[in-house]
Amino acid sequence: MAVANSEYPFSELMWTMLVFFCWIAWFWLLFLVLTDLYRRPTVSGWAKAGWTVLVFLLPFVGVLLYLGTQGRHSRYSSTVDKDPAEQIAAAKRLLDQGVIDEEEFQALKRKALSP
Repeated sequence: MAVANSEYPFSELMWTMLVFFCWIAWFWLLFLVLTDLYRRPTVSGWAKAGWTVLVFLLPFVGVLLYLGTQGRHSRYSSTVDKDPAEQIAAAKRLLDQGVIDEEEFQALKRKALSP
């Protein structure tokens, strides 16, 4: 049993591994986009269907467009089903991390305190 086969050089092996890694990363990104899309309660059913069709018909354009337009609003500003103190604390953490600015913090605070 030979350790290395001269018919399949090391550079080809590295290229194959890179292609395989990119293929796995692409499907992981597609999975993340679709799970983010379907977990968002603020997106209507028709919008979810439209994004899904776009992501499957034009995958690279659809994923990049989704990340560019909807990616910022995904998990970081989700305050659904939390009491006002938790919402304000989460917004304060985001403000301290620099994810949101003071204006967005005040808007989230007003939203949390509104009935």
